[in-house]
Amino acid sequence: MATKLLDITREHCPMTFVKTKIELAKLQPGDVLEVLLSEGEPLDNVPRNAREQGFNVLAVEHIEGTTHKVIIKK
Repeated sequence: MATKLLDITREHCPMTFVKTKIELAKLQPGDVLEVLLSEGEPLDNVPRNAREQGFNVLAVEHIEGTTHKVIIKK
């Protein structure tokens, strides 16, 4: 199982999930993507959209300030 980190803290919707989906497409089944994002729309939309696309959202964690980490398994 490989883990990849994607930092989209400076991105805004809808680019947050577009970039997340592109990175997920590069992974093999069972790999994990850790996504750093900002609270608000990205934090609401990325985990929900990932679940709707059939990915397994393992965790949503607060890092610091307005930054959160979403862990998604392909």
